[in-house]
Amino acid sequence: MSDAENTTPEESAAEATPPARKRPKPGERRIQILQALASMLEQPGAERITTAALAAKLEVSEAALYRHFASKAQMFEGLIEFIEQAVFSLVNQIAEREAEATDPAAGARHAGKVVTMLLQFAEKNPGMVRVMVGDALVFENERLQQRMNQFFDKIESTLKQCLREGAAAGSATPTADAQVQASVLTAFVVGRLQRFARSGFRRLPTEHMDASLAQMLR
Repeated sequence: MSDAENTTPEESAAEATPPARKRPKPGERRIQILQALASMLEQPGAERITTAALAAKLEVSEAALYRHFASKAQMFEGLIEFIEQAVFSLVNQIAEREAEATDPAAGARHAGKVVTMLLQFAEKNPGMVRVMVGDALVFENERLQQRMNQFFDKIESTLKQCLREGAAAGSATPTADAQVQASVLTAFVVGRLQRFARSGFRRLPTEHMDASLAQMLR
């Protein structure tokens, strides 16, 4: 007698029934939604992302998305929170490592490391870049763009502080000089991020990094 003939009806039913999908742990589905949204943003030339498309990617209903986020704006806020926490955590780490430096070039070196870190972060997270430069926020709530503007204001203030401390001993106007340099560096960062996004992520933001910083921080 064949194996098929030896199989009981109960065993046949068990084999025919697909395994139940594992239920995500609390908070896990929320992370999966944000990861899927970021992944969709990485597609060059992607049009406005709808909740229907996001739900389809996750193989869930739109109602399932709204159990974790009240709106799509909240999903983008989740991505912005990730950007803020990741970047400023690294900014603080750089500051701790540079705290003991007292040489004249310390301020410029500190600022250069912040700029390099930010562009390296962008290079590793292309989907986030479309949020940072506002491309993904065009049709969304205005407060999201305002929050990203505040992010870059904070970056500029951080760079100004780095440069002011380095220029204090050798400049008659250290605060004004630091403000100008910080503004130039921030504009450079934003420009590199925009070029990265609009080139379909082909033109890397860290291209000629050392030479570019040398020009701006000499």
